[in-house]
Amino acid sequence: MPVIRVDQIDQYGGQEVTIRGWVYNKTHKGKLIFLLIRDGYGFVQCVVFKNDIDPELFEQIIRLQQESSVIVTGLVREDSRAPGVPGGFEIGVRQLEIVQSAEEDYPMALKEHGVDFALDHRHLWLRMPSQWAILRIRSTVIDAIREWLDKNGFINMDTPILTPAACEGTTTLFETPYFDEGVAYLAQSGQLYNEANIYAFGKVYCFGPTFRAEKSKTRRHLTEFWMVEPEAAFCDLDQLIEYEEQFVTYIVQRVLKERAAELKSLERDTSALEKIAPPFPRISYDKALEMLAQIRDEEQDPEQKELLNIEWGMDFGSPHETALTARFDKPVFVYGYPTQVKAFYMEPWPGRPEVCKSVDLLAPEGYGEIIGGSERISSYELLLQRLHEHSLPEEAFKWYLDLRRFGSVPHSGFGMGVERTVSWLCGISHIRETIPFPRTIKRVYP
Repeated sequence: MPVIRVDQIDQYGGQEVTIRGWVYNKTHKGKLIFLLIRDGYGFVQCVVFKNDIDPELFEQIIRLQQESSVIVTGLVREDSRAPGVPGGFEIGVRQLEIVQSAEEDYPMALKEHGVDFALDHRHLWLRMPSQWAILRIRSTVIDAIREWLDKNGFINMDTPILTPAACEGTTTLFETPYFDEGVAYLAQSGQLYNEANIYAFGKVYCFGPTFRAEKSKTRRHLTEFWMVEPEAAFCDLDQLIEYEEQFVTYIVQRVLKERAAELKSLERDTSALEKIAPPFPRISYDKALEMLAQIRDEEQDPEQKELLNIEWGMDFGSPHETALTARFDKPVFVYGYPTQVKAFYMEPWPGRPEVCKSVDLLAPEGYGEIIGGSERISSYELLLQRLHEHSLPEEAFKWYLDLRRFGSVPHSGFGMGVERTVSWLCGISHIRETIPFPRTIKRVYP
């Protein structure tokens, strides 16, 4: 008797199989019991007919609680009405072994739960179909990220999580005592180390957890999140933008192809995702301000009008990004941000030192920035000047300055947040559901 995964069930029509999993839901109608069983790979309906099994076992199944673990054997039947993910098949139960009968007071019973309650029970909330689908999509996003980079000449380089200095300023760092060396910081980014790596390997990427101690409470922020950061030597801003649109397109296509059932279970309208293909629109920061001024003039709601106020030199907030992306059906590149709102290491725009060679990729449908990147400063003198302007300790960045003394070349890179990307692809409103155990400014449990 083959032991199969639920996502393989379409290969076993008319055959007897065994699945191992947990009872997600149960309905009892006279001589019939309908069990919705999940096994980590999907959800399948299992139909228990009283005359097909031992009477005592039938009574035990009636008493089964949600999340009881079971081993089910039965005949796979095709039925387009059968619920589940992927759906369309059910199992006529011939035998059922109860591995563990769950207790009655399961906290995440099938009813509405408040967000705080659900997050307090995140270890159990993960079992719900919506959370299962989101995190399956996340897994595919991560696999697609690595596959595209690996196939396009980027080499994975693991960068330190404990660092001696800030990458983008000292106000959003988690610090920790570090033996006799004083204070170390949890990494905001692996980018600076990857800039060293490109001089040995050409094109590299790091992929791991990132920590930001900023006290942001928006639906787009976590204090611990995962970021992929490619970096390439002999790469200017235009080449970087081409990499980004190819990269994002590949990720979207992989998710559409491999996670259609999960997207359907989330009721995601995939028509918007199906439009994602190069080239993406490209507008300058200056042009974006002009567009925002026009949008603000057309806005009738005084409160919304106020939220759209912005002056040259300010960074975009969520209302600005949402308003801009509403004008496009693809992700849009905004390039040439004011130097004053970007990190110290970004190359100035030729002839416009107040502008830097930076670019953000804003996702459509109001999901905002998913990628931030730039061409990096390649001049030793200019980089040293910027360190001083940002009041960053020269001694801590001595090694970073060395990169501009020995073989400096034009180079560029970007960082993409996994959780923001998954939020967009899944069409969900809050980033906290896109990571197994979210960390926010008010949550570090469980």
